[in-house]
Amino acid sequence: MVKPPSPNTHLVEQFAKEVIEEHGHIDYLINNAPPLMKGIDECSYEEFQGALSVSVTAAFYLSKLFKPYFRNGGAIINISSSRDRMSMPQTESYTAAKSAISALTHAMAMSFAGKVRVNAISPDRINTNGIEYSGADAIQQPVGRVGNPSDIANMALYLCSDQAGFINR
Repeated sequence: MVKPPSPNTHLVEQFAKEVIEEHGHIDYLINNAPPLMKGIDECSYEEFQGALSVSVTAAFYLSKLFKPYFRNGGAIINISSSRDRMSMPQTESYTAAKSAISALTHAMAMSFAGKVRVNAISPDRINTNGIEYSGADAIQQPVGRVGNPSDIANMALYLCSDQAGFINR
């Protein structure tokens, strides 16, 4: 028995179709869907699967759907996290998803070699809520501050540029 595609699969396929119909090719793909962050004490099976689906499965499937349409020298940027190497209590869904996106990045870099560069950006804490962080939150960062979204955007722009032509993974 064949299981029908989930609504998420349909949405990803529809998105890819619309992009190709409008643009005809892909220069860059940035996969940046934040997974749910729940721990082993509160995260249900379905929530855990959902975190993996949003972060990893969607990145894989979009890359697969776009593969024939990438221009040579294109780039895929996956947003991971330092949590893939150092975790905190009660973050299993997020940590697993970010670890998987890091592993996926390496595998895809090999599969897309010669046509598309594939890299991950793995930031530590990023201030997405406008709070001024100080003390331990700030000084634990080598630059002495919590990152902000423009730090990630600037790195993504660089990795998509021809200047980053040698950087892969």
